[in-house]
Amino acid sequence: MTQVHVKMPNLGESVTEASIVTWQVGPGDQVAKYDTLLEAQSDKVTTEIPSDYEGTIKEILVEEGETVAIGTEILVIETDAEGEDVAAAEEEQSDEKDSQEETTKTNQSSPDKAATKPQESVNSDVPRYSPAVIRIAQEKGIDLDQVTGTGRNGRITRKDVLNYDGQASTSAETQATSADQEETATVAQAEQTGHAEMPTPAAMEEKPQMDLSQDVAKSKTGASTSSTSLSQKSSEGKSHSAKADGVRQAIAKKMVQSSTEIPHAWLQVEADVSNLVTLRDQEKDKFYQREEVKLSYFPFFVKAVAQALKKNPSLNSSWQDGNIVTYDDINLSIAVAAEDKLYVPVIKHVDNLSITGIAKEVDRLARSARQGKLSSEDMTGGTMTVNNTGVFGSVSSMGIINYPQAAILQVESINKRIVPTEDNGFKFAHMVNLCLSIDHRILDGLAAGRFLADVKTNLTAFTKESDIY
Repeated sequence: MTQVHVKMPNLGESVTEASIVTWQVGPGDQVAKYDTLLEAQSDKVTTEIPSDYEGTIKEILVEEGETVAIGTEILVIETDAEGEDVAAAEEEQSDEKDSQEETTKTNQSSPDKAATKPQESVNSDVPRYSPAVIRIAQEKGIDLDQVTGTGRNGRITRKDVLNYDGQASTSAETQATSADQEETATVAQAEQTGHAEMPTPAAMEEKPQMDLSQDVAKSKTGASTSSTSLSQKSSEGKSHSAKADGVRQAIAKKMVQSSTEIPHAWLQVEADVSNLVTLRDQEKDKFYQREEVKLSYFPFFVKAVAQALKKNPSLNSSWQDGNIVTYDDINLSIAVAAEDKLYVPVIKHVDNLSITGIAKEVDRLARSARQGKLSSEDMTGGTMTVNNTGVFGSVSSMGIINYPQAAILQVESINKRIVPTEDNGFKFAHMVNLCLSIDHRILDGLAAGRFLADVKTNLTAFTKESDIY
């Protein structure tokens, strides 16, 4: 029998760490090759990790909720696999480790680069807590600096926090009992002497006020504070706290990063898409019978944006360390809602796809998102984002840019309105608002206005004779 130490695999480009969402196995369980071992969450995607071996789970090294660096050992499997198979796996893991060490050496040999590059959390001296540990500490009002960790390399686990809370509760109860006894004795003595004194207003004013400055300082470092606990206790009405999952935490991180680092500017135009509506209504039933995919308006908008980007490449870019990087490929990110999660998968090389090709890819990505089967490849490489906010009835919105892209276009709902005609008359038309958010470091109003004008032209150019294949 051979024991294999399984490591956290690489979950995609630029992914440096991942969290254990759920273990599907436990010590003593028998697993076959390709059986799911766990569900892991990076800042890009949630994915199931399969077993490369058939054998028995001997030990789980990382708890649910823990965040570890790529390449960290997470469990041990005892297997009958032949030596060559195990050796090949160990060699692959060794190569991964050597690559990480080489990166570290490169940073150390270049002081200037090491000083400017954000330090990887795996090499940081600052304690790193799992989301579960942070959540429990916040709920209990526990300062994690006071908790002794019993996990690997002294890391604090959920059990450590719960045990500390139990000890603190016992101590608090003892102190409270002692205080109650003292208060009872004082009251009894006062009743006997007839001199039960009440504090005067002046005496009450002289009592020192609570100093929350230290608590505020602690909260800035991410530690749980007594002020947080006080706020929760003093708030009126009922409330509950729920841990944000990995996807929501990734969204929060990106939104804060985008809104704080990117100077946003917004533009909006309206377009007459009456011909597009006619074309789609004409084709949707036949399309579904032929392709088994529903034909929505969204693929037409995606196509119009892709064509406009070919004429306006400055929007297909990003700001990186003082440089404007313009991309040759047009890979559009799209927002897909799945229950309480929001994913932003990518349609690659959109400019080479027909309306049919885009519709099929949108359908595939949406189904994969709702089934939790999006791959790392599906989630990376986006160069601009198109968001179908109109599906919820929205008529105007100001989107936050999908960092580090240069722009995001919000496609609002199509509404039938009365509009003026060139001969000073009126007509009914299907109108849509297109709301564009841009990175003002890269783009100005002129470039953004030209792009929107081209998108509008592309949309109004559709006719009932337009080819969707």
